[in-house]
Amino acid sequence: SRVVLTEAGRAEARAGTEGLPRMAAALAARDELIERALCALHLYHRDQHYIVNEGKVQIVDESTGRVMPDRQWEHGLHQMIEIKEGCAPSARRETLTQITFQRFFRKYLWFGGMTGTATPVAREIRAVYDLPVVRIPTHARNRRRRLGATLCAGPAEKWDRVVAAARLRVEQRRPVLIGTRSVDASEALKARFDAAGMAVSLLNARQDKEEAAIVARAGAAGCVTIATNMAGRGPDIRLTDEARAAGGLHVILTEFHDSARVDRQLFGRAGRQGDPGSCEAIVAIDDDLFRRFAPRLSRLVAVVARLTPGLRLSIAASALRIAAQRRAGRLAALARMQTLRADEALEKALSFARPL
Repeated sequence: SRVVLTEAGRAEARAGTEGLPRMAAALAARDELIERALCALHLYHRDQHYIVNEGKVQIVDESTGRVMPDRQWEHGLHQMIEIKEGCAPSARRETLTQITFQRFFRKYLWFGGMTGTATPVAREIRAVYDLPVVRIPTHARNRRRRLGATLCAGPAEKWDRVVAAARLRVEQRRPVLIGTRSVDASEALKARFDAAGMAVSLLNARQDKEEAAIVARAGAAGCVTIATNMAGRGPDIRLTDEARAAGGLHVILTEFHDSARVDRQLFGRAGRQGDPGSCEAIVAIDDDLFRRFAPRLSRLVAVVARLTPGLRLSIAASALRIAAQRRAGRLAALARMQTLRADEALEKALSFARPL
């Protein structure tokens, strides 16, 4: 996502920079700085895209839920976010060279990989890497049960339903894993459980050092674990004998991701290696994915929900998810291909500088 000034915005910028030194008021530099500042203010959110730890802004990888303490956003954006958060601006880093992951991996003579969610992107893998996707059957029968999706009117109802669903599984002596998309959401949900008198373990970017211990006890009977983007935390959650006999791990997804692959990876924490398990989604109409990528459909569903209270909206939840994730997937794939083409064009333009 990015911010682009409209003509009215540029006019406002010109009016606001009158009288400044010529270099500061230069058109290109001025507009770029204003757009970057607006990005820092409105598009990058604390406890979602980054955390503030010991007076430093640390980027959170949204795919894995982990912090990347040695990474910085480019072109002064990182320093603008530091100023926004009242931190001392760090020294700017200059990029000496860059390469996309796609071009980097293609430099290997032989390479491959394994994932449980490659089939939906098989066409892109073939186009970018000229590699086929081969499906390998599991060695044990999949015993995971999918319980569908529940669509709520807003976040308050969603969190109440999540707590109620987790309480039901705990009473059955089953372990529960709850996935959230951001640090902020995970901590808000933990506060709900605290208010309900239920003990939970929290795993987000602030608990990276305790990750192994938290995952190790997540499979105990009656244990509830809240985690951000469990897809990036690969180890299996090993069940105790009591938990396995009670029905295995129950996974609750609280917000669909831009990519359906990430949702499938979260659901895949349950029912591993032939274990029993189940999963469900409890989401809200105003979740970020729906608002950004299916705004008209989400508004229509909201109107239907108000006019017919008590109507089951599981079908509407599936329709919203499919529509939003398809659009998000198309845009993400287009952005990746554009980045790759720009990288290849840059490599060709600079090829004359290579030594013979």
